[in-house]
Amino acid sequence: MVIDESILQSAGAEIREYKSTENIFCEGDTPNYYYQIISGEVKLNNYNEEGKEFIQNFLSEGQSCGESILFIEKPYPMNAEAVTDCSILRLHKSAFFSLLNQSPKLCMEVSSFLSQRLYYKFVMMLNISSQNPAIRLKGLMDYLKSFQDDESPYSFMIPLTRQQMASLTGLCVETAIRTIKHMEKAKIVRIENRKILY
Repeated sequence: MVIDESILQSAGAEIREYKSTENIFCEGDTPNYYYQIISGEVKLNNYNEEGKEFIQNFLSEGQSCGESILFIEKPYPMNAEAVTDCSILRLHKSAFFSLLNQSPKLCMEVSSFLSQRLYYKFVMMLNISSQNPAIRLKGLMDYLKSFQDDESPYSFMIPLTRQQMASLTGLCVETAIRTIKHMEKAKIVRIENRKILY
């Protein structure tokens, strides 16, 4: 979801700079801000009791993070960590809600965006429950491609690394690489200059 940067700044948003690996917010923190990425990449993750990382999503320019938690009185259930150096607009929760109250159109856009995120969670939950790594990876690719109009084969370049795809689907990177090669032989994907076309 992209809220025009000038609208956010006129409402009092400030630009914050984050270095790679720096946390924007942490699991257990109280949500007080709406965050929108100007540049850079952010991952949403958790760590289990053994310290193993579970990546929920990768976000980039124009996307927001943690906004759904602003609507409930609960702490963040995940971390938001800068993958690269990032510039992020940060708007206080009360100013964010004032914006939504003043603009029914913006409120509908936020609702639509939250629905898309919920849809992604359901799709990924279904795919991750499969033991077949090809089904997991294809489900992720189907979701990513669903936002473009051209549905023809190989018309969409997957914007993730193999490591990121493995993390998002709960696979080890070696399994993801091997499965993608099998998918190429089966003509499900095409690989050009190490880029995956789906």
